[in-house]
Amino acid sequence: MSDFNRRVEETSARVNRKVSNAAERLEKESADLISYLNREVVPAVRDQSSKALRIAAEKLRSFADFMDEHKNTDETKKP
Repeated sequence: MSDFNRRVEETSARVNRKVSNAAERLEKESADLISYLNREVVPAVRDQSSKALRIAAEKLRSFADFMDEHKNTDETKKP
């Protein structure tokens, strides 16, 4: 085997190892990220979303009360 071919094979093996190591690390980091999202982010978003929905529901209830109050006022103004 020529020196050139040996070097090509060594370089190819080294690149393959680096790519394999990078892929393994990427898989681990991805799993860690998904775990973090499920453990920390999703519950916080759900908590904040339910609070926002409760506030919106309260505002809608207040607006419905306002409309009911003004509906009675508008009916008395009709000829």
